[in-house]
Amino acid sequence: MGTAAHVADVTQAHRLVHGKEHEVFADAGYQGVEKRSENAKTGATWHVAMKRGQRRTLPESELRAPSEQIEALKACIRAKVEHPFHVLKNLFGHRKARYRGLKKNTAQLYSLFALVNLFLARRRLMRSTPEVLRMGKRPEMGQDGD
Repeated sequence: MGTAAHVADVTQAHRLVHGKEHEVFADAGYQGVEKRSENAKTGATWHVAMKRGQRRTLPESELRAPSEQIEALKACIRAKVEHPFHVLKNLFGHRKARYRGLKKNTAQLYSLFALVNLFLARRRLMRSTPEVLRMGKRPEMGQDGD
């Protein structure tokens, strides 16, 4: 889903879930998402990362260590989801929108994420490919061309 740059992430959270989720993990940009009326009907438990400023101001008490562990767990789960974005930005060089118009940008992102999925699955795909194709050679054709 593509949106204009001025649209806040938290306002689009209801479009990112299909309603059958039990747990949803999000970064600090989604603070307050569970309070929004359009997200109340999802029934999911929202695990939103604490803002860095809030983490730094946590008092040194017996609650700080568990809070840090919880935040680290949230970050670990989010990192698995963020990896395709890393590939898109760093390997495919998509740092900013290149076309004019939301539809064109969204179509380009869908295409690029399809390529990212193929790139991330390349090892599994190569293991399932016959040895001949892996070496870059074409399989021998029969007499009638098939």
